[in-house]
Amino acid sequence: MAETLLEIHDLHAGAADREILKGIDLTIQKGEVHVILGPNGSGKSTLMNVIMGHPGYQVTEGSLTFEGKDITALKTFERARAGIFLSFQTPEEIPGITVENMLRTARQEITGKRERIFGFRKELKEMMEDLQIDPSYSERYLNVGFSGGEKKRNEILQLLMLRPKLALLDETDSGLDVDAVQIVSRGVSKFHNGDNACLVITHNARILDKLKVDRVHVLMQGRIVEEGGPELVDQINRDGFGHIKETTV
Repeated sequence: MAETLLEIHDLHAGAADREILKGIDLTIQKGEVHVILGPNGSGKSTLMNVIMGHPGYQVTEGSLTFEGKDITALKTFERARAGIFLSFQTPEEIPGITVENMLRTARQEITGKRERIFGFRKELKEMMEDLQIDPSYSERYLNVGFSGGEKKRNEILQLLMLRPKLALLDETDSGLDVDAVQIVSRGVSKFHNGDNACLVITHNARILDKLKVDRVHVLMQGRIVEEGGPELVDQINRDGFGHIKETTV
C-alpha cells in the first residue's frame, strides 16, 4: 500500500515581494518518480528551493507536509535531517571542508549515529568508483576545482551516501555529455527504491532512461497546467510546450 511522502497544498511562494508559485498542489508517494517540466522562468527551481526551505524564498499561503508532518516553517537543515535532499543545478564550491568530511558529518547528523571511519571510507570508495570519480577526490575540498561534470557526479555521490527519503534533482543532467548523463542516470536508478521518491527537473529525457516515471507535471507561470504519465515527456520533447500554451491562454 502506497504511503504519502510529500504533500503540497495550495502553495503560494516567492522572493523579494514577487509571487512566483501561484497555488501548487502535488502529492508524492513512496516509491514514485515525478518529473517537473516547463519553459525557463516557469518556477521549477523555485518549487525545489521552497520544498528544501531555502531562506531566500517565502511561503505566503498553503502548506508542505512530509511524512504527515507540517514542515512549512522548518529550517533547511531540519528538512535535510528529516530526509529531504536537493541536488543543485549549479553546485557550490566550499573551500575548507573535504568531500569525505562533509559526507561523514552529514550522515552522522541525519542518522544520529557515529560512522566507523574505515567502513565509511570503504563504502565511499566503492560509490566513487561506480560513478567514475577518482577516489582521491574524497580528500579534496568540496567541488573546488571540479569540472562541471565532476560537480554533478559528486551531487549523485552525496545522494547515494546520504540515502534521503526524497531526492529533489534540479537539472542534475544539465551541461553533461552523453556518457556523463548515463553515469548520473545509473546513479539515480541505484538510489531509487520502494521506500524513497524522486522529484526531477530535466530538459534531457536521457536521465529518465533507467527510471520508471510515475507522473509528469507541466509548470507554467507558477502553476501546474497539465499532468500525465511518462508519455507526456515524449510529447513535449517532440512538440514543445506550444500546444499547452495555446490551451492555457
